[in-house]
Amino acid sequence: MKKISLYILLAFFAYSCGSSDQGELVGVRQNSKWHSKKPFGMSLIPGGSFTMGKQSEDIAGSLNAPSRTVTVRPFYMDETEITNSEYKEFVFWVRDSIIRTELALFSDLMSSDGNIVLEEYSFMNIDTSDMSPYQKYMMKTYGSLGDINSPTQGKMLNWEEDIVWNVNDFPSEEYAEVMVESIYVPIEDSFEGKRIINTDKLKFKYFLLDSEAAARSKGNRRDFIKEEVVPVYPDTTVWIRDFNYSYNDPMHQDYFYHQAYNDYPVVGISWLQARAFCRWRTKKKNNFLNSKKNAVNVPQFRLATEAEWEFAARGGLENATYPWGGPYTTSDRGCFLANFKPTRGNYAVDGALYTMEAKSFNPNDFGLYNMSGNVSEWTLTAYNENSYNIASTMNPNIEDPKNKRKVIRGGSWKDVAYFLEVSTRDFEYSDSARSYIGFRTVQDFLGTNINGK
Repeated sequence: MKKISLYILLAFFAYSCGSSDQGELVGVRQNSKWHSKKPFGMSLIPGGSFTMGKQSEDIAGSLNAPSRTVTVRPFYMDETEITNSEYKEFVFWVRDSIIRTELALFSDLMSSDGNIVLEEYSFMNIDTSDMSPYQKYMMKTYGSLGDINSPTQGKMLNWEEDIVWNVNDFPSEEYAEVMVESIYVPIEDSFEGKRIINTDKLKFKYFLLDSEAAARSKGNRRDFIKEEVVPVYPDTTVWIRDFNYSYNDPMHQDYFYHQAYNDYPVVGISWLQARAFCRWRTKKKNNFLNSKKNAVNVPQFRLATEAEWEFAARGGLENATYPWGGPYTTSDRGCFLANFKPTRGNYAVDGALYTMEAKSFNPNDFGLYNMSGNVSEWTLTAYNENSYNIASTMNPNIEDPKNKRKVIRGGSWKDVAYFLEVSTRDFEYSDSARSYIGFRTVQDFLGTNINGK
């Protein structure tokens, strides 16, 4: 006991004598100064208070959005809806991860029998001599660097070797076996000799912590960690199923596939898929940062709450009907200000029969495009008719995992002007996908002062 006390005393004197704070309380000093960095393609929404809800007559008589003053914190928001090109990056990453994992596992399996096959796609050898003591311990004890739930058992995939897609160029029969059996549609489902990818196999697996439930409970942390497995490919059949007695097959076949629509908003995405995309986007950014020294992970990308969405859509204009401020859907020159259905049956009078490019028309005063029209947008908030009466006035949001109805906002290319109003509420079920619903993401701004003072 005397020895321990002596060590503590010596440590105290060593700290006091070697420190430059002269014994004053100065707080913990970091090695590097941190600055908030605006994510690419996003605008900083300054936050503040505003009058949320209907300020004029409620044409639909829904009585679900009474006006009230609420306050939201600053955040970043995508300038446009997530496009087909941006969502394809997610789909392709999932596709390539699955293929590389299957190739590596097959190589490991065959190598265990003494056969060296698909060596160029095998798991990367980890040089333990360059590992930190922590990494060595994790590999020795758990066989991975922490991701024990990974289908690769924590091993590293080889992303250097290109994947061969042309069936006539497959390097070996073993390669063909893996591709045919793991990723392509069954032979009986093929026609005209075409081998296409089975999109049902493109699933993204991730884990999330229900931090709100955990904070309100005294249970074990592990009880609030949930596994999510989400098919990521858009439901392209929505262009057929959403409309009876209508010829929309070209949109079904080409809208997500063809590069002509790369800059158009992705549709056919459920709320669950939109949330999975947010998780992947966070993972993509943090994986890059973790490869750098002294890097700090970014806050998670997520869907906007209903209040955040309305505040951003208003663009700083109080009591505005639309993001552009006025009560009309055309300019003083008679030009339409959004993509919607202005008159019965005349979808194309505003310049587009279906959707338009995500960066169309003029942005609002926060630099956000198409906050009204083009496609409706998923929000984080569960739909409740009485939520305006029960939710907090500070960063209001209702998250109820049991409530499958999620708020959508903004109206779409097929909607009348009423649904384009920034205060109009609507909903869809979280497992549903539509040809007129897309999404955009947000990221928390750390701190409360956007000027950084």
